[in-house]
Amino acid sequence: MKYIVVTGGVVSGLGKGVTISSMGRMLQGCGLRVTSIKIDPYLNVDAGTMSPFEHGETYVLNDGGETDLDLGNYERFLSISLTSDHNITTGKVYRKVIGKERRGDYLGKTVQVVPHITNEIQDWIEEVAYVPVDDQGNRHWDAVDENGVNAATPSSADEKDVRVADVCLIEVGGTVGDIESSVFLEALRQFQFRVGPSNFCLTFVSLVPIMGEEQKTKPTQHGVRDLRSVGLSPTVIFCRCREVLEESTKNKIASFCHVDGPSCVLSVHDVSNVYHVPLLLLEQKLHRILAEKLQLSNIPQLEGRLDLTMNGLEEKATMWNLCEGSVANEKVLAMLASGQEDLDTLGGISRSMIDWARMAFKLDGFKESVKIVIVGKYTGLQDSYLSVIKSLKHASMAVERKLDLIWVEAGHLENDFESDSGGENEYKAAWNKMKSADGVVVPGGFGTRGFNGKVAAAKFCRENTVPYLGICLGFQAMVVEYSRNMLGWEDANSTEFEEETKNPVVIFMPEIDKENMGGTMRLGSRNTAFTHSTHDDGSPSIAQIMYKNAAVVSERHRHRYEVNPERVNAIHDAGLKFVGRDETGTRMEIAELPRSKHPYYVGCQYHPEFKSRPLNPSPPFHGLLLAACDMIDEYTSNSK
Repeated sequence: MKYIVVTGGVVSGLGKGVTISSMGRMLQGCGLRVTSIKIDPYLNVDAGTMSPFEHGETYVLNDGGETDLDLGNYERFLSISLTSDHNITTGKVYRKVIGKERRGDYLGKTVQVVPHITNEIQDWIEEVAYVPVDDQGNRHWDAVDENGVNAATPSSADEKDVRVADVCLIEVGGTVGDIESSVFLEALRQFQFRVGPSNFCLTFVSLVPIMGEEQKTKPTQHGVRDLRSVGLSPTVIFCRCREVLEESTKNKIASFCHVDGPSCVLSVHDVSNVYHVPLLLLEQKLHRILAEKLQLSNIPQLEGRLDLTMNGLEEKATMWNLCEGSVANEKVLAMLASGQEDLDTLGGISRSMIDWARMAFKLDGFKESVKIVIVGKYTGLQDSYLSVIKSLKHASMAVERKLDLIWVEAGHLENDFESDSGGENEYKAAWNKMKSADGVVVPGGFGTRGFNGKVAAAKFCRENTVPYLGICLGFQAMVVEYSRNMLGWEDANSTEFEEETKNPVVIFMPEIDKENMGGTMRLGSRNTAFTHSTHDDGSPSIAQIMYKNAAVVSERHRHRYEVNPERVNAIHDAGLKFVGRDETGTRMEIAELPRSKHPYYVGCQYHPEFKSRPLNPSPPFHGLLLAACDMIDEYTSNSK
C-alpha cells in the first residue's frame, strides 16, 4: 500500500479536498485503484450533530456514517463508496482508546498520547486503507495477518470480488500549527517510518497571495517551516493562487522549502471549473513525481495496469495551455466534442479520462442557462447544501445548460414573515425569484423555522406546473401541502412541528430514541421498491423512468420523521401517488403527480444528492433539469 498525505497551512478553506480528489482522479487515469481517508481533529465523534451554519452539510455514507463534506468530494471525483471508518476524528480515536483502557487491554500501563493515541491513529489508517471501496462493496479484512505482517492480499476473499486499493490518500483537516491536529501530525511522523520512505509521500497545500503585482512566498515558507518542525517534510507543494505561478516564485519556494526543484512546486491557480484541476496536475506531471517517489514502476502487481502516459493523454496535456490561463479554447473543445473519430485522433485515450476532459471543457462552452431556485433554511452558508449544488451541476452538464442558481430563504415565503416581521421587501423579492424559476428544489432540514415557506413553495409549483423536486423535508412539505389544500385537512402537519395536530400526516419514527440526537436517525442506504409503476391514467411513473425503469433502487437516508402510514391511502387515492416504498410497504419513499397533471412534481424521503457523480447525475435531479429545460418529453419517449 502506498500512502499520500495532504496537509495545509496559512489558512483553512484552500481546497485540500479538491486537491486530493483531483490527485486521486489523475492516479485513476494511470490505472491505479485509490481509496481516501479524511482526518478531522475536532472532538466530535462525527459530524451528525454539527450546525450546518458552522460546519456545512453533513455527508451521509452507505453505512450510515455522518461525516465531513470532504468525503463527498472524494466519492464524487473518484466514484468510490467510503465507510464511516474513512473519517477519523479525535473523538473517535479517544473513545476507542478509552474503551480499551476500561476493558484492561493495556494491562495496567499508563495510557498516554504517545504511544497509545498515536499508535491507534496509525493502526486505524493502515486497517482502513485495506477496505475495498469500489462498487463491489465495502468488504473488509485485517490489514495485518496473525503473524503481525502486512497482508497484501485478502486471506478469505475472492480477488475478483473485492479489490484493495493501490494508493491511500489521506487529508489532514485544519492547518499545520493547530493545537488539535498536532497529535495526528506526530502519528504521521511515526507512520512514515513504519511503512518506509518508498511507501509514504507528504504534500502541502499553501496560499500564495498577490500584493500589488507580486506573488508572495513568505506564507508558504512559514507553513513549511512549521511542518518541518514536527518532523515532516513535503515532497510536493501545491500553491493556491489567483494567477498562474511564476517561474521565479516556484524557484524561490523550492529553494526555501526543501523540495527537489521547482518542478515539485505546482501551480493550482483559479480555473473556470474544478473539473480542470486533475488536468492541471497532469499537465505539470504530478503523476511522474509521485511515481518516482513511491517507486510505482517497481511493483509487480501493477505490471500491465500502470500507464503513466495514460494512453497518450499526457502528451496532449501541454496543448491545452491550462497553465497559460486559456481554458476551454475552441480548438480543444472541438477536438473533445464527441464521436469515435475524435477518440481515434487522440490515440485511444482511456474512456475515463477522455470523458472527464470532455466534461471539463464542454462545461465552459455552454451558452444557454437554466434557472433553478433552492428554497432552504441555511442559505447563509451555501456549503450547507453542497451535495445538492453539485447534483444540480451534474444534471445541468447532462442537459448541456449553464446552471443559474438562485437562493430563496424559506422563511421569506411565509405570509407571517410579511405581516409580522416587517419584511415586505424580502417577501416580494423571494416570490419574484420563485416566479422566475425554471425549476425548484426544496432540500432537507430540521426544525420548524421556514417549514411553512417550503409548503408554500410546494403549493406554488403544483398550481403553476413549475418543475419541483422535494428532498426529505421538502418531500414532507409537499405531502403536508397536498393534504391541506386538496384533501381539506387544513391543520395537516408533521408532529415534529405540531404534536397535537388532528391530521398528523408526518409522524415520528417509533424505533428511534427521542432523547439522544447523535446517530439516532434512519441513516445510510436503504432499498426503495417501485410498487406503483403505472398511474390511474395509464402513464408510467416518471421517477421510475429516470431510474431507467429499475424495480428497486438503493439511496441514502437521514431523517427521523416519515409519512404516516395511516394516512397514505387517503393521500394516494386523492392523486399524490406514492410510487416508491420500502420493502415492507409501510415507509413512503417517492411521491409524484402523474405527468398528465404536472410535467415534473417529485419528492423523495431519501437524499439522492449523496450518490450523484459528475459523469452519472442523480436520476431525480436529472429529471428536474430535463423538465426545467422542456426536454422531459423527448427523454421519456426515447426511454420506452
